[in-house]
Amino acid sequence: MTTEDLRTERTTVRRMAERAAYDAATVYAILDEAYLCHVGVIVDDLPIVIPTLHARIGDDLILHGSPASRMLRTAKTQEISVTVTLVDGFVLARSALHHSMNYRSVMVVGRPEVVPDHEKAATLDALVEQLTPGRIPYLRPMTDKEARGTTVLRLPLTEASAKIRTGPPGDEPEDYELPIWAGVVPVTESYGAPETDPAMRMDVEVPDHVTSFRSSAP
Repeated sequence: MTTEDLRTERTTVRRMAERAAYDAATVYAILDEAYLCHVGVIVDDLPIVIPTLHARIGDDLILHGSPASRMLRTAKTQEISVTVTLVDGFVLARSALHHSMNYRSVMVVGRPEVVPDHEKAATLDALVEQLTPGRIPYLRPMTDKEARGTTVLRLPLTEASAKIRTGPPGDEPEDYELPIWAGVVPVTESYGAPETDPAMRMDVEVPDHVTSFRSSAP
């Protein structure tokens, strides 16, 4: 893991700079907990933002999809931005103005690299294992055709920043005397019971890594 500070001029947080963090440990932890990111690219002079799955492998952020994906085809030719956000709570203040959210977010910028064909299968296996820990040993190996039919990009994590809000609301001093409830409503993520594919042709026990889905994720 890189020990470098990931702050650059382009990733420096301007608004509420006190909430910023630039160390790799903080940035990587947020990227690892999240699995959905938003990728920003410019297509025909129009900025577009596309949601997609991601995974961090070492000091790279991995994106993948169909070669026909407009986002991936464009991302191969330009610098992009990638953002993730984890919502931890709704912050309810004594005035509408001071309502907020507790969150952890990351922004990464840079130019992605195309993962060469001879590295694709291993990279995709690592991506699946990052998103669904313990899954790869249960799967058949990826075929060459499947690997060739997938575009894989890696974005070096050299320019990034995190922004984090925690704690209770911050109200106007005089408003603390008002009889209005204020505080934080925590937001948590949970997973339901696994639903077996109705096309299963045999009785297969649900494996532990599915019943404890993502509980062992970083």
